Amino acid sequence: MFKKVILLIFIAIHSLVHTQIKLPSFFTDHMVLQQDKNVTIWGYDKPKSKIKVTGSWGEDASVKSEKDGSWKVQLKTPIAGGSYTLVIDGSTTVTIQDVMIGEVWLCSGQSNMQMTVYGYGNQPVNGSQEAILNAENSKIRMFTAKRAFHNTPQNNVEGDWQLAAPATVGSFSAAAYFFGKKLESVLDVPIGLIVTSWGGSSAEAWTDKETLAQFNSIQIPEEVNTKRPNQSPTALYNGMLHPFIGYAIKGAIWYQGEANRNRASEYNALMAALITSWRSQWNQGSFPFYFTQIAPFNYGNGTNSALLREAQLHTMQTLENTGMAVTLDIGDAKYIHPREKKTVGDRLAYWALAKDYGIQGIEYSGPIYKEIKSIANGKIELLFENSPHGINSFGKELTGFEIAGEDKIFYPAKAKIGRSLNVVMVSSEQVPTPVAVRYAFKNTSEATLFSTAGLPASSFRTDTWEE
Repeated sequence: MFKKVILLIFIAIHSLVHTQIKLPSFFTDHMVLQQDKNVTIWGYDKPKSKIKVTGSWGEDASVKSEKDGSWKVQLKTPIAGGSYTLVIDGSTTVTIQDVMIGEVWLCSGQSNMQMTVYGYGNQPVNGSQEAILNAENSKIRMFTAKRAFHNTPQNNVEGDWQLAAPATVGSFSAAAYFFGKKLESVLDVPIGLIVTSWGGSSAEAWTDKETLAQFNSIQIPEEVNTKRPNQSPTALYNGMLHPFIGYAIKGAIWYQGEANRNRASEYNALMAALITSWRSQWNQGSFPFYFTQIAPFNYGNGTNSALLREAQLHTMQTLENTGMAVTLDIGDAKYIHPREKKTVGDRLAYWALAKDYGIQGIEYSGPIYKEIKSIANGKIELLFENSPHGINSFGKELTGFEIAGEDKIFYPAKAKIGRSLNVVMVSSEQVPTPVAVRYAFKNTSEATLFSTAGLPASSFRTDTWEE
C-alpha cells in the first residue's frame, strides 16, 4: 500500500512538472522587448491547452498549444517605456515582472566580444574603473548566454537578464556594454543586449548545417569535437544561437575573425552566408549587422591578417545593411584583445545611430579606398570616399604605404595628403613606374590615415595579386 501511495505521488508530481508552462530562459524578469513591433513569445505547456499572453501595456494574444505542447503568439509592443508585466495563462500562470520595451541587439563572436569590462587576467579594459563606478542604469540590461554546444539545434540556453549597476557591469561584455551605453545615452530608451559569444570560436561554429553545405572546404562532423567545440562547425549555432531565433531584435553586432585568419580567402563568402542565413531565420528582413575589424597583432610568420581585414572590408562593401568598425589605431602587437573596448563600442554605435536611428551630422565610417585617380610622374593618386569633410593624419607622418611596379615587388612609399579633398599621393624613388599601392597590409600595421572625425581608414590594396 505504501509503495502504491509513493508511486501515485510520483506520478502526480511528474504530471504537474510536465504540464506546467515552460518558457525559454530569456523570457523572464527584467527582459527587454523590441519596441513598436509584433514580438513573438513562445514556450511549452500541456498539449492542446489554451494559452493567453497579456502585456500590461494593453495588448493580449491567445493560441492553443500543439500536440507536442509547443506554442507561440505574437504580441504588439508599444513605443519604448516600462516597466511592465507580462502574464502567460495556461495550465498554470507565469508572471514576468519588470519588462522594459526598447531596443534589442544581439551581440556575438569570440573572445573580444566575450571580454568583460573587468578584462582578462593581466589584460585590462581601459576606463573600466570609471565605467563600473558610473554604471547604475536600469534601462541598460544584458542577457549573457552560458557556453553550450550541441550536434542539433537547441531551444533553450542558460542565462538571465542583469541590470547595469556597479555590482554587475564588471562581468558584462565590454564591447556590447559600451555599444549599448552609447545608444541609451543618445536615444534615451531602454536597451537590451543579448550576448552569446565564445572565445576562439570560428565563424562556421555559429552557422547552421544547411548554410555550410555550400562550402566544400568545411566538413561538418557527425559529433562535436569536444576538445575544441568553439571551432566545430554548427556546434555553437546549435547550442547558443538557435535558441534565440525568433526573439525580436533591432539588429546584431559581431566581433570575430581571429580564428579564421588563416582561411581569409573564404571568409567574405562565409560571413555573407552567415549573415544572410541569420536574417532569413529571424524573418525580420535585412536587419542591420555591424562588425569589428580585427586589430593589428603579431600572429607570427606565415600569416598576414591584413587578408582577413580585407575580407571583412569586402563584406561591408558588398552586403547590404552591414557596417564595420575599424580598429587599426587601437591594436597591440603583444595582446590580441585591444584595451579600448569603449572605442569599439562607440564606433559600432555610430553606425547604428546614423543608419538605424536617423541621427544626422555624425560620421560612422573612416575613409574607404575608392579608386586610383591617376598615375603620372612616378606617383599614384588615390581617391577615398566616406569622409565628407576630408582626410587627415593628425600631425603624424603618413606611414604604412607601399608601392610596386609590374614586377609586383613592394617598397616602402612616401605618402602625402593632396590638395583635393580625399586624395593621397603615393610614390617611391625605387619604383619609377608604379602600378599598385598597399596600405597597412601587414599583421602589426598601425593607422596613420583618418577622417577628420578621427575614424581610421581600413587597410587596403589596389592590386588583386595572389599572396
